[in-house]
Amino acid sequence: MESVIQQVEARFKKAAVVNVKSGDMVKVHQKIRENGKERVQVFQGLVIRTDRKNSHTSRITVRRIASGVGVEKSFLLHSPLVLKVEITKRSKVRRNYLSYMRGLTGKAARLSGVDFDREKVNSIKDEASEAEEEKLKEEVAKAAEEEIAKKAKEEAKIEAKAEAALAAHKNAA
Repeated sequence: MESVIQQVEARFKKAAVVNVKSGDMVKVHQKIRENGKERVQVFQGLVIRTDRKNSHTSRITVRRIASGVGVEKSFLLHSPLVLKVEITKRSKVRRNYLSYMRGLTGKAARLSGVDFDREKVNSIKDEASEAEEEKLKEEVAKAAEEEIAKKAKEEAKIEAKAEAALAAHKNAA
């Protein structure tokens, strides 16, 4: 049985998020509000840390070099402000926390790339949503069948009334 805390956490958790690992180059699409307006800002960089993978507080730390200065941002993956996380490159690393990348620049900061299926990794459909989709399709099909049966019954009633009226008309004449 789930505790009350787990139930509350489950409500705020996204249905599915991309499986991001340390060493991935990612584009994080984040919603930003400024002066009553909303816009989407894309932050592209290297994931140097992943925290609490299966929790609703799962977080990634992304690092990039902007104007010669290293900039790091942490993103909560289940936050409603994080619209999309897209993996552009996957690298082979042996650690979860790549703090040594802070001291490296230029060619020394290169990581060896790994081949991966970009479309499959970035699609966030999970089995639960597919099952729900199938269930919804079945319900729509069943509703359509019921609607057709209902219309057929109504048409049969109308035909019976028309035949009765025709018979009454013939008897009166």
